[in-house]
Amino acid sequence: MSLLDLSWRSMKRSFRLYSIYFISMLIGVIIHFTFSSLMFNSDILEAIHNKENFQLGVMVASVVVFLFIIFFILYANSFFMKQRKKEFGMYLLYGMSERQIAMIVFYETLCLSSIALVSGMLIGGLLSKFFGMLLMNLMQYDNVISFAFPLKAVGLTLLLFLLLISIISVQSYFSVRRVQLVELFRAKEKRDKPLRFSAWLSILSILLIGVGYFLISREGNSVYWQDYYLASMITATVGFIGGTYLFFRQFFGWLLEKMSRGKKYVEGNKMLWVSSLRFSVRGNTFNLTFITLFSTVIVYLVGFVSINYAVQFDAVKREFPNHIAFSSTDEQTQKQIEQMIQADHPILDHQRLKGLAAKPTSDKKAAFPNAEYFSEQLLLFSESEFNNMVSARGDVQQVKLQGQEAVALAQGINKSVTFSGSEQPSFTVKLKENTTTFDLVERKDYTLLSKATDSKGDIGLRPSVLIISDEAFHTLSLEEAAVSFDIYQIKDATSANELSRNVQAIVAAAPDAYYASFVDLYSINIESSSLLLFSAAFLAVIALFALGSMIYFKQLREATEEQSQYSILQKIGIDDREIKKVIRKQLLFVFMPPLLLGLLHSWFLMYYPALAEVKDFPQLTSIISGILILYFVIYILFYISSVRVYYKIVNPKNAMS
Repeated sequence: MSLLDLSWRSMKRSFRLYSIYFISMLIGVIIHFTFSSLMFNSDILEAIHNKENFQLGVMVASVVVFLFIIFFILYANSFFMKQRKKEFGMYLLYGMSERQIAMIVFYETLCLSSIALVSGMLIGGLLSKFFGMLLMNLMQYDNVISFAFPLKAVGLTLLLFLLLISIISVQSYFSVRRVQLVELFRAKEKRDKPLRFSAWLSILSILLIGVGYFLISREGNSVYWQDYYLASMITATVGFIGGTYLFFRQFFGWLLEKMSRGKKYVEGNKMLWVSSLRFSVRGNTFNLTFITLFSTVIVYLVGFVSINYAVQFDAVKREFPNHIAFSSTDEQTQKQIEQMIQADHPILDHQRLKGLAAKPTSDKKAAFPNAEYFSEQLLLFSESEFNNMVSARGDVQQVKLQGQEAVALAQGINKSVTFSGSEQPSFTVKLKENTTTFDLVERKDYTLLSKATDSKGDIGLRPSVLIISDEAFHTLSLEEAAVSFDIYQIKDATSANELSRNVQAIVAAAPDAYYASFVDLYSINIESSSLLLFSAAFLAVIALFALGSMIYFKQLREATEEQSQYSILQKIGIDDREIKKVIRKQLLFVFMPPLLLGLLHSWFLMYYPALAEVKDFPQLTSIISGILILYFVIYILFYISSVRVYYKIVNPKNAMS
C-alpha cells in the first residue's frame, strides 16, 4: 500500500475529524477569493470614483483577512494533529519514518486544499456578485454587478494558499518530530491540577475592571484625561487586560471553589461539572482572556465603522451644508450655471450671500483657536445675511448683535463658547486703509461657507468668517471690499457628481474663484466608510469564527480526553439525560463568561469615548444593540454545536436528541 493510498483511507475513516479541517480551509478560500474578486471586478471599478483608494483599501483588508485565515487554519491544524497522535504512534511502531508520516500529512493537506481551492473559488465567485451588489448599495450606487472570476484574483488566491499549504506542511512535520513514541500512545495531555485561588486576587480582578470602566466613562475634558492623560490611559489598559486575566485565573476559579464547598454540592449533577471545570481553569485562562479581549476589539471595530457609516450624511451635511456654492460670476455665466443645475437636479433654494473681504490685524487665535486651519483672508457678513441663511436651512443658530459686537464662526471646535462683559476678546480687522475693532461675544461651531472642494474631496483651508451687526456692516460697506457667493440647494444632492464637476469647470475659469460642493466630499466619504464597514464585517465574521472555534476545538479535545471518565459515569448508573445536563452546564461556564465580559467591555468602549460626538444620533442605540445581539447569537450557535459534538464524542453510541 502506497503512502497516497494510506492517506486516502485515513481521510475516509475519520471523515468527521477531516470535515472540520476542510470547512476551515473552505471558508478561508471563499472569503479571500470574494475579497480579491471585488478588488479586480471591472464593474465595481467603473462605478467607484476613487479607484486607487478603493483597490488599496481592499488589498489591505484582504491581507488582514488572510492573516486571520492563517491563524485560524494553523490553530485548526494544531488541533487536528493532536487528535491523531495514536495514529502516528501506530505508524512509528510499524517502522515508518517521521518523514513518511509527514508525507502522508502533506498528501492529505494537498488533497483537502485542492478541493477547498476549487470549490471555494467557485462559491466565492458566485458570492462576489451578491457582495458586490451589497457594496454598491452601501455606496448608494445603482450600477449592476455581473458574475466574474478575474484571473488576477484566481492567481492571487492560488499563490497565497500555496504559501499556506507550505506553512501547514512545515508545522505538521515539526509536530510529528517533537513528540516521542510513548507520548503518541498516550494521545492526551497530563490533566491539570486544580489551582489555589485567592479571594483577594479575585476581588482585585473586579476592582481593576471597575477602574477601567470608570476611567473610560469619564468625559474627555475631565481632570483624569485633561491633566493625567498618559496615566489614565495606562491605568485603563491595565484595568481591562489585567482585570480580565485575573478574572479567569482567580475569580472564576474562586467562584467554582466556593460552589464546591456549598451544602448542595453533592446534590444533582453539580459535583460532576464543577469538578471538571476546576481542573481546566489553568488550561483555559489564556484562551478565555484572549477571546474576551480580542472579541471586544472586533465588536468595537464593527460598531465604530457601522455608526461611522450611518452618520456620514449628517456629518458631511454639518461641515458642507451648501449643496453647491461658488464665488458670484457675471450675469451670463450665472445664467449658464443655473440652467445646467436645473437641467439635472431641480433647484430647491438659491441664496446670494453678500459680504466684505478684510485682513485681520489681531492674532487670529482670539477668534479661531485652531488658526492654522483657517484662511488668512477674513470674510465679514452682516447678522441679517447670516440669519436669513440660517432660516433657509431650518437651523436655530440665529444671532442678535449690536454696535461693535461680532461672532466668529470657528467650525470644528465641537462646542460653542460665549463671552460676556469684560471677558469679550477684542479683534481688529483692516479694510483698505481703515481698521476697526470688534468685541467677540461668541465663538460659534457653525459652518456658513465650507472648505473649497473638487472631485477628490476638500481642498484648502476653512474660510475665516466673522458675523457683525447690521449697523457695523453698513458703516464698513466699501465697494472695493465687497464679495458675494451664490449658494444652491438642489434635489438628490448625493448623486450630483457629474453636475459638480461641470459647474466647477466653469467657475474655475476665474482666478482664485471659490467653489464647494456637498457631493464632492460625500461621495469620497461614503465610498471609504462603505468599504470600511464592508471590510470590518468580513473581518468580524472570520475573527468570530476563529475565536469561537478556539473554544470549540479545545472542548472537542477535552471531550476526547474525558471519554473514559464519562464511560465510568455510565457504568455506575448515570443515564444519558444527566450526562447531557452535565455537558450543557460545563460548556455554558466556558462560553458564557468571555461572551458577557466581551460584550460589557465593547459596550463601554463604544458608548463613551468613541461615540461622544454622536450620542444624539437617533439610530445609535439600535445599531449598538443589533451588533451586540448578533455577536451573542453567533456564540450561542457555537455553544449549541459544541454541546452536540461533545456529547457524540463522549457517548458515540447515541446522538444528541
